[in-house]
Amino acid sequence: MTLIEASDHEDIYVPHAFAEHLVDLGEVRLNYAVAGDADKPALLLIPGQSESWWGYEEAMKLLSDRYQLFAVDLRGQGRSTWTPGRYTLDNIAGDLVRFLDVVVGRPAFVSGLSSGGVLATWLAAYAKPGQVLGVIIEDAPLFASETNPAIGQSFWQAIGPLIALQARRLGDQWSIGDVAGLNAAFAKELPAALLRIASKMRAGQPHMTSVGVPQNILEYDPEWGRSFASGLVAAGCDHLIMVQQVKVPALYTHHFREIDEETGRLLGAVSDLQVAAVGRAIEAAGNSFTYRSFPDMPHSMHGADPALYASVVDEWLGGFAANFS
Repeated sequence: MTLIEASDHEDIYVPHAFAEHLVDLGEVRLNYAVAGDADKPALLLIPGQSESWWGYEEAMKLLSDRYQLFAVDLRGQGRSTWTPGRYTLDNIAGDLVRFLDVVVGRPAFVSGLSSGGVLATWLAAYAKPGQVLGVIIEDAPLFASETNPAIGQSFWQAIGPLIALQARRLGDQWSIGDVAGLNAAFAKELPAALLRIASKMRAGQPHMTSVGVPQNILEYDPEWGRSFASGLVAAGCDHLIMVQQVKVPALYTHHFREIDEETGRLLGAVSDLQVAAVGRAIEAAGNSFTYRSFPDMPHSMHGADPALYASVVDEWLGGFAANFS
């Protein structure tokens, strides 16, 4: 395995409003930004698949007077180390356990979008005792990102064909980079129902770059997507077992979703059935589970409507965050 550092493709990055830092965690160097003062409650922000830390940038501006925010690039994204063959939930979440120890250095709340929400759930279940105080799970595909889930639609019955197509056309570590072929293939190779809602789910993402993909995709190792398509990403991390092990309070924000009547395909990140199962498991473990439904919201609330995201965070954390500052 050859690790790939940001310096190997430095020309793809753009400047941002917050300073970026690198921390050496052993296998990887993780890139991150910090906003807010250390006397405020700590909040770790975990991006979704193909999202760099700066997807949270506008929300950070709204929250930084009330929390100390730590937004990260996960391995395989942005300026963090790319690790061919090593994209699993356990490996990626292990980076975050070490990040909480080395950088945050105190108990923290965690908020994650999509795959980042799955990782937030992992931390709520398996992080060191006392590291995580509570989790905000933003439209995370629990069960729906597994290739053989215990409950509901699988990766292939949901957004999977789109992610797999992108991984195939771009190649691991951008080894193929067929952007023109990717853009042409959407209409030809994706199921019609999935194509119809793709733009709605992705509203609020960055604009296209000169090479024909959004900036965040340019900063992303497409092998991430292949790991989901193959099932490697969840090897050793069954979602049902994981949610049954959650040990802290959780807020789940559920965004756009439909079930296609002709095919039964899940259009959106996660179904009502799957979120209900998550809630039952967390409550059965003795923790509170708060559910907020936003059926008209794109996949990323913090990207599409950072003010609403900030208000949701404040509303939920306001009841107990001050006790842990």
